[in-house]
Amino acid sequence: MSLLFSPLTLRSLTLRNRTVVAPMCQYSAQHGVANDWHFVHLGRFALGGFGLVILEATGVLPEARISYGDLGLWDDGQVAPLKHIVDFLHAEGAAAGIQLAHAGRKASTPIAWRHGFDETEQDKIDYAFEAWTPVAPSPIIHSQTHAGYTLPREMTEADIAATIRAFAEAAIRADRAGFDIVEIHGAHGYLINQFLSPLANKRTDRYGGSRENRMRFALEVAEAVRAVWPVHKPLLVRISATDGSPDGWSIEDSVVLSRELTTRGVDAIHVSSGGFDGAGIKPGPLYQVPLSKTVRESGVKTIAVGLIDDPHDAERILEQGEADLVAFARGALEDPNWPVHAHHILDGAQYDLWPKQARERVRSKDRVLGLRQ
Repeated sequence: MSLLFSPLTLRSLTLRNRTVVAPMCQYSAQHGVANDWHFVHLGRFALGGFGLVILEATGVLPEARISYGDLGLWDDGQVAPLKHIVDFLHAEGAAAGIQLAHAGRKASTPIAWRHGFDETEQDKIDYAFEAWTPVAPSPIIHSQTHAGYTLPREMTEADIAATIRAFAEAAIRADRAGFDIVEIHGAHGYLINQFLSPLANKRTDRYGGSRENRMRFALEVAEAVRAVWPVHKPLLVRISATDGSPDGWSIEDSVVLSRELTTRGVDAIHVSSGGFDGAGIKPGPLYQVPLSKTVRESGVKTIAVGLIDDPHDAERILEQGEADLVAFARGALEDPNWPVHAHHILDGAQYDLWPKQARERVRSKDRVLGLRQ
């Protein structure tokens, strides 16, 4: 049996395999509430054999959303539609995770596929349009060259404390919805990443300046979530291991942060990169895997992500100790059945990951065509 399709246990949760669907924003909610699109979009990944499905960046406050179309978990009324999704994922053998997030200065931006804020008055009614002034560690706009961003208001310490409480309260709701895993979003230039990076954090109080001070918010969020998240359930943090700028957050910083997060009860680090305008590393096949390897070599479990497509590459990542799990985003969108196909490639004729409604029909089709036998 391949490593990729062997189980992995984190705390009391055993994943059926090591394939993960990374969070991908759908910009399709109204007032933060999940709907049929989210149910079908996410459910197909469980049918396709993934071990863990992590829902998109979910705002812990209304103003935490990247756009007005994002999911939210700041209100009890948002729990039941998420539980409906979680129950289906569980019924089909996948674990369910949710990424709790705050966009900071990258909030209140246009829906990804629109041409800026081009909503008609009817669109605004139909899609529950909202716009607001974002908050951030420092009053610095995300980009002067790309439209759609707003100059943020600098957070007070009272704002910071309220945001930390919001993360914890969202985690309580996530538990009520039945999620197995919470992932704190600390990557991609969003709020936690903004506090970490000197590119966005120019504060002179205890949340700015030294690396220790810039890490404080991230660590306090992790502590608050871990305190309310059930002890038997794993906690993840997604980070940008590097901003890709000589003046920004570095992989060396991430090693320090990851160790500190682990001492606070974080079970694995989901290793991504980038997120700041004018910075980043050039994308390419497996381009973030070396970052995952470096973090893992410090004694921390990691999830590798970033243009991983070939099953043999995914298997080698695990064999060579570069990660403990392998995540897929755009690749999962392109092929929601990636795990069932990869399982055949790596382990021969294996039909156990196919849903029972399809398993024997696919097997009989293969027999007739002389495939995978």
